[in-house]
Amino acid sequence: MFGWNGKIANVYLTEKKTEIVPLSEKFLSKYLGGRGLGVKFVYDLVKPGIDPLSWENILVFATGPLTGTTCPTSGRYAAVSKSPLTGSIFDSNSGGSFGPELKFAGIDGLAIYGKAEQPVYIEIGNGKISIKDAKHLWGKNTREVTRELSKLGRVACIGKAGEKGVRFANIMNDYTHTCGRGGLGAVMGSKNLKAIVVKGDRKVSISDRERYKKYFQDITRLLVASPVSSKGLSEYGTAVLVNLTNYMRILPTGNFRFSRFDFAEEISGEKINSVFPIKKTPCYACPIACKREVRNTEMEVPEYETISMFGSSCRISNIQTIMKANRLCNEYGIDTITAGSTIACHSELNGEELTDKKLLELVELIGEKEGIGEELSQGSMRFARANKRPDKSMQVKGLELPGYDPRGVLGLALGYATSNRGGCHLRAYMIGPEIFGKPKLVNRLTFSGKSGLVQVIQNLFSAVDSLVVCKFALFSVGEEEWANILSAVTGIEFVSESLLEIGERIWNTERLFNLKEKFSNKDDTLPERFFREDGGVAGRNIKKEEFLESLLEYYRFRGWNRKGVPTKEKLARLNILN
Repeated sequence: MFGWNGKIANVYLTEKKTEIVPLSEKFLSKYLGGRGLGVKFVYDLVKPGIDPLSWENILVFATGPLTGTTCPTSGRYAAVSKSPLTGSIFDSNSGGSFGPELKFAGIDGLAIYGKAEQPVYIEIGNGKISIKDAKHLWGKNTREVTRELSKLGRVACIGKAGEKGVRFANIMNDYTHTCGRGGLGAVMGSKNLKAIVVKGDRKVSISDRERYKKYFQDITRLLVASPVSSKGLSEYGTAVLVNLTNYMRILPTGNFRFSRFDFAEEISGEKINSVFPIKKTPCYACPIACKREVRNTEMEVPEYETISMFGSSCRISNIQTIMKANRLCNEYGIDTITAGSTIACHSELNGEELTDKKLLELVELIGEKEGIGEELSQGSMRFARANKRPDKSMQVKGLELPGYDPRGVLGLALGYATSNRGGCHLRAYMIGPEIFGKPKLVNRLTFSGKSGLVQVIQNLFSAVDSLVVCKFALFSVGEEEWANILSAVTGIEFVSESLLEIGERIWNTERLFNLKEKFSNKDDTLPERFFREDGGVAGRNIKKEEFLESLLEYYRFRGWNRKGVPTKEKLARLNILN
C-alpha cells in the first residue's frame, strides 16, 4: 500500500488497552483519511443522543494519504468527534508537525474510546502505544505541558480549559497550532486525556516518484505564481485581510451590529509588520508560511479571525491587547473565535463598552471557568438563552460566526447556513470567489448562481480536509492538481470528478449524523439580525425570501428533498449505508 500505512490505533482508556488494526485500501480510497476517515468512524460508532462529554463519545485523530510527504501544505491532521458546543458532528484540522509525526509512527489514525480513571497521556512510537500517568501534568496549561513532554516527541495536548470542560476548548499541538472550534479539547478533558506524544522514523511510501516530482513542481509553481499565497499571506499572514474586509464592509464590529471598524488600521497586518520584528514559523512542508511570531519572544501573531473577534467585534483597537488575549487562549486551550464572539455578546447584552483590561480578565475567567467565566464558557448560544436574549448570539447550529459579515457576501451566508458543523467559513470559503476572485470573481451581493457553487466548494473542501492539505493552497491549486499528485502517491488513479465525489460522500455522511441528532432544515438559517438589520450599510440586510429560495435550490443541487434530507437515490449513488 502506498501513501497510507493501512493501520489505525485503537486506545480503550477505560480498559487500559491498545491495539492496532488494519484499514483496507478499498476503505481508504473511499474516504481518503483525515476528516473523511474520522467522520466515517464517528458516524458508525457514536450512538445518537449521547452526551458529547460522556465516556460514550469517541475522538479520532487522522492523517491523510499526502500527510508526511513533501507535497506543499501537507503537514496537517484532523480531529473528529461529536461537539460539546454544537451537538453536531465536528471535525477540525491543524498544522505544525504533529500530523506528519503520527504518519511517521506507522499509523494513519488514532481512535480513542472510554474514559481513564485518572489523568493520562498516550505515547506512540513506531507502532508501540502506551498509556502513561499524567497526574503531574493535570492543572498545567499547554505551553508547560508541551515543554515537558516534547523530549519524547511531538505533542498535542489540552490546557486547563479542556480539563474543566469549557465547551469551546481546543487541542493544541506544537505549542501554537490548534484544532479549534467545537470543543474537541473538552472531549479530551472529559476522557481524562491530557496529551498525546508521538515519535516516528518511518517514511511515507510513494508509488510513482517521477510522476510525483512532476506534480509537486506543478503545485509549487502555482503557489509561487499566486499573489494571494506568495505575497499577501506570506508577507502579512492572515491579518492581511483586516483592511480589505473593512474596506469591503464585511468586518464584524460590535457583535455584528456593524460591518466597519473605524480603527481597523490599528489592528491590521500592515500595522503589525510596522511595529513588531516578525519571524515566520511555517508548518511542515509549507512554502506559504503564514504562521508568524514576534522575533526573540514567544508571542504569536494572531490570525485574522482572532483579530476580528477580539478586535473589531469587541471594539478593541489595541493590537497588543489582542495579542495578549490570543496568547491566553493558546495557553488555556480556548477557541478565539467563540471566546471573542461570546464576550462581544456579553458586552452587548450588558450595554457596556469593553476595556482592554476587562477583555483580558474575561478570557482568563473563561479559562479558569470562574465567576462570569463559567457562564461564558458555555458559548454565546447558551449564554444568551440563559439571559433570555437568544437573538444576541451570532451563531449557526450553536457555532459562532467567524470574521466575515454575511450581509456583504451572500454566497458565504448560504455557506454558513448549510455548514454541517455550524457557523464556519472553512466549509466553503466563498471569500475566494466573492472577494479575491479565485478561481473567478462572482457578484458577492446576490444569491444568483451561488447554490451550485457553494455545494461544489463544500465537496472540494471535504476532500481537501481528508488529504489533508491546507485550504490556503486552494487560492492557487485546483482539484485537478490534487487528484494528480494523489494518484502519483497512492498508485490509484483519481481524477477531479472522483475527488469531488469523495468529498460529497463525506458531506452527506455528516448530514446523516446530524439528522440522527435531530438537526433539521430549520437549523439551516442565520441569526435574525442579518435579516432585520443592515449593519450600517443602507439596504444591505439579507432578504429572507431570497435566502430561502436559494436554500431550496441548494437542496436540489445536493439531491436532497425539500426538508434537506438526502434521498435514497443520492445515498445509493454515493455508496453510503444509511
